[in-house]
Amino acid sequence: MRRAVLGALAAVVVAGCGLVPRLTHEEPLPVLRNDAGWRARSVLAPTTLGARLVDPVAEAVWVADGTVPVAGPRTDVTAQALRDLHALTRPNGAVAAGPDGPWAYAWPRDSAFVAVAYAETGHEADARRVLDFLARVQLPDGGFEARYRLDGSGPPDDRPRQTDGAGWVLWSLERVRAVSADRVLPPALRRLRDRAFAFSMAQTDGGRRLPEVSPDYWEVSERRVTLGTAAPLAAGLEAASRTFAAEGDGGRAGRAAHAASGLRALIRSEFGPDYERHGHTGGLDAAVAMLMPPFADLGDGAAERAWARYPVLALRGAGGLAPGVDWKSDGVSWTPETAMVAYTAAASGHPLVAEHWMTWLERHCTSWGSLPEKVLPDGSPAGPAPLAWTAALVVLTESELAARQAGVDASVGLG
Repeated sequence: MRRAVLGALAAVVVAGCGLVPRLTHEEPLPVLRNDAGWRARSVLAPTTLGARLVDPVAEAVWVADGTVPVAGPRTDVTAQALRDLHALTRPNGAVAAGPDGPWAYAWPRDSAFVAVAYAETGHEADARRVLDFLARVQLPDGGFEARYRLDGSGPPDDRPRQTDGAGWVLWSLERVRAVSADRVLPPALRRLRDRAFAFSMAQTDGGRRLPEVSPDYWEVSERRVTLGTAAPLAAGLEAASRTFAAEGDGGRAGRAAHAASGLRALIRSEFGPDYERHGHTGGLDAAVAMLMPPFADLGDGAAERAWARYPVLALRGAGGLAPGVDWKSDGVSWTPETAMVAYTAAASGHPLVAEHWMTWLERHCTSWGSLPEKVLPDGSPAGPAPLAWTAALVVLTESELAARQAGVDASVGLG
């Protein structure tokens, strides 16, 4: 593990020493799509004058009704991320990935992380709304479309389904259950869980094969199974095992655990030890973080070493990360992948690594404090801002760091 930590910290050294090569731009760089007035102009904006006047007050009350996790000097960015999540969430529980354009749709993946961020900050009713929306749009076989219209009427186009959604939903349900008052999944959400579990079992033949080929968070067509599709299903099956066990359902808990174990073994066999995107090709990408806590228990040393190498090899000019080592060389950093490394570092006992990436994210917010999707080589924000997935990951990372700090403080007090 010491080697893994040193490898992850090497990213800081590389950036600081100016060792990032100059990159050529093969296409125009993205621009910042939104400004500080995005709330008033986006498709999510209140439609009446009264609602627009009341909304800021209601939002302040909403934030105060929960907890803004604070482990360091980042109160403002974490609170802003929470407010942005609230503004991106419709009353029916649909969470827009971003304020406008092709981002103004609900991805099950993003929604799953937002639900956990709500639950862990004391906004359980909001977490429930998001999960209820996913239950309403879930397909009969238990899977999900790639994305949905915000009114829940279905997908906006014919892009292929994304299999990872079911795994992320199972993981989200378990995290929400774990922080609930009675530690039991509400009965109304069990059908969502049961169908997603059935889908995950069918996709993997009970852990005996990798899932079918599907696009993942890269949002591109695939001809081979990616780590970004397989890893979330393993995480979901493990999570389902804990959820079933909490209900005293030993039979299904055992089935889920057995399937997860089999799928983990297949992932190690087919993707390890280098954990490239398509197994032994495609380059190391951010999906390796999905093999780390809180998505998996520590224990696969090769995966941990690959996770430590990824930030070094995927580093971009402004100090953030590309989605993968073989991503196009445009020098653009992506905040969701950077935040995913921060989250998994915090959850796996590497607080200094998490602090580094959280500080970078904080320093590359927009002028009004929202987290953008991308950061250009010169350090300026680009793409839609805010981005729901990044905002949720920042809240969750801060929550992990705060919980760790509370544990340290408590142990010091006992001493």
